[in-house]
Amino acid sequence: MSGLTVKNLNFSYGSHHILKDVAFDTLQKGQLTALIGPNAAGKSTLFKCIAGLNTSRDSSVTLNDTDLSTLSGQERLRRVCFMPQFFAANAALTVFDVVMMAQKQLRGWRVSDDDTKAVARALDAGGIGHLAEAYVGELSGGQAQMVSVVQALVRQSEAYLFDEPTSALDLRHQLQVLSRIREAIKNRDAIGMVALHDLNLAAHFADHLILIGKGEILAQGRPDEVLRDPKIAEIYGVDIELSTGPREDLLVHAYAS
Repeated sequence: MSGLTVKNLNFSYGSHHILKDVAFDTLQKGQLTALIGPNAAGKSTLFKCIAGLNTSRDSSVTLNDTDLSTLSGQERLRRVCFMPQFFAANAALTVFDVVMMAQKQLRGWRVSDDDTKAVARALDAGGIGHLAEAYVGELSGGQAQMVSVVQALVRQSEAYLFDEPTSALDLRHQLQVLSRIREAIKNRDAIGMVALHDLNLAAHFADHLILIGKGEILAQGRPDEVLRDPKIAEIYGVDIELSTGPREDLLVHAYAS
């Protein structure tokens, strides 16, 4: 079946269990799913397991009818694009260089005119064309995060996993980045997952929410369904109220318990 399905996923660091029998409904092509939950809930670990960076025994991770465990590491990286929470690149490289490396990843290293044009378009589309010749070591945290998003979106993958892609950004850039991610997922008919802390951003941009807490999936479904689930308030340790904004969008109000 098309889409991304996870079943029976467990992962531990030594004796410390991080993920416990994680499973969720098949994520559909062209839709963006927000993975929400407090710090240390297991969001990053789940993404690493799906991408194949962490190994989980006896689990089932299926992407578009393919059991990902049957693929080579290289092929799995080609089909699943994972953007980690923290940007890492050689400080002596330029922004253009690191995006070109993502453009050429797993496809040889001979750079063509088409590659150069594709990277230039990606930088412009990501709003960082002016940073093309800047060195990575000179970037602010927010600029580095925007470069990381462009690195991910320049690749042509079947599934994209973004681990907190807006944590270092101001409000305007948060909205722009999530708009670009959602548009790319829809236009490419790909599967998208984004880990977010901001529940209002999740409500606004996601088609589907998955709530994770203490390594377990606690709720999943449409944003209005999940955000009304009592487990939200319980796992975050706050009181939650929902209202509808002037544009008929769902607004989340959180209060300290």
